[in-house]
Amino acid sequence: MSMSISAHHISFPVSDLDRSRKFYEGVLDLKEIPRADFGDVGGVWYQAGPCEVHLIAMSNDPNLGTPPPVIHPGARHVGFAVDSFDATVAHLTEHGVEVFAVADNGQIWCQDPDGHVIEFIQPGVLTV
Repeated sequence: MSMSISAHHISFPVSDLDRSRKFYEGVLDLKEIPRADFGDVGGVWYQAGPCEVHLIAMSNDPNLGTPPPVIHPGARHVGFAVDSFDATVAHLTEHGVEVFAVADNGQIWCQDPDGHVIEFIQPGVLTV
């Protein structure tokens, strides 16, 4: 029997939940959705198309992994589909977000306030 799987959510540990909310809500325009109660563990959940993004308020526990110090396409990252490469680059830079962009492939990378690498890709532009 084979498994049938699909992506449900992406989770990021964040050091400053308010700062991260400003990025994910104010820059990426994600909408908050209800979140389960995890007691003392704070966080917020967002809908991102058919997938969710979960931000978890955590201390700087070295066992959680360390985001890369620079934007790098080879780093562990999440990828979001966007409608327009140009509009996405413009939107991010207008919000003061540093980007690494490859127009020929329709790919854009940036980092959230905690350094997690996020890719935005315009489907159909990337050719393999």
